[in-house]
Amino acid sequence: MIQWLKNSKSGLILVTLVRLFAAVEWLIAGLSKFTGSFTAKPFVMHAINHPVKDDFGNEAYPWFTAFLKRIVQPQMGLFNFLVQYGELLIGLGLLLGTLTTLANFFGLALNFIYLLAGSISTNPLLLFLGIIILLAGSNRFKIGFDYWLNPFLRRKIPFLDRKKKKNELHFY
Repeated sequence: MIQWLKNSKSGLILVTLVRLFAAVEWLIAGLSKFTGSFTAKPFVMHAINHPVKDDFGNEAYPWFTAFLKRIVQPQMGLFNFLVQYGELLIGLGLLLGTLTTLANFFGLALNFIYLLAGSISTNPLLLFLGIIILLAGSNRFKIGFDYWLNPFLRRKIPFLDRKKKKNELHFY
């Protein structure tokens, strides 16, 4: 199945449709945070006060709750900005097929963060779609701006060039 997704034209069409659907979902989520005065504070406070429980009723991710209390809560303005613009940029990256791997990585990371905080919403679906995009290999780049951007970046940034010998060291 993965080889089909990576190498076939029908896999290319499927991964492009999946990428576009995920892009629209991320864009809607990001743009909705620009209407009104968005703040992640209620979400963060709920995750702190009502953490995810394990099968025995204990806190499942105490390290995540500590992260929210010590890092996120004191820097709420920064995290509001990161969530707003992050979701928007993930959506644009996936929609335009620009820096697709990076956009998909941050989309997967945000989905995991939201799930660790106990938010279900569309996160499992977007996580599943992100995994499909990840498994598609180079087929995720073939329709979009990455088709031209990736070769350019590989020429300009030496460590991205896969054609060089793996054991060869370059000191520039």
